[in-house]
Amino acid sequence: MLVRYFAAAAASAGTEQEKVAADTTMTRSELQQVLINLHPVAPEGEKTLAQVLPQCSWLVNGVAHKDPESAIAPAATVDVLPPFAGG
Repeated sequence: MLVRYFAAAAASAGTEQEKVAADTTMTRSELQQVLINLHPVAPEGEKTLAQVLPQCSWLVNGVAHKDPESAIAPAATVDVLPPFAGG
């Protein structure tokens, strides 16, 4: 599956997107743990993904997935969107 990170999530992961190997459907909470394991340490001066991900909104193929137990298919595109501030 393709995971795309935005803003603070991209800074924490150190990348804007990555492919995550998935042979079967997984829940959003399972994917979150995989991502945390892939990026246990943040770039200097950034929060870790473990700190950022719980605050994020998740879109799966463009549809919001608020339930952490919602299923994500292996071929899905997942967007990880932290809260945005603006003025």
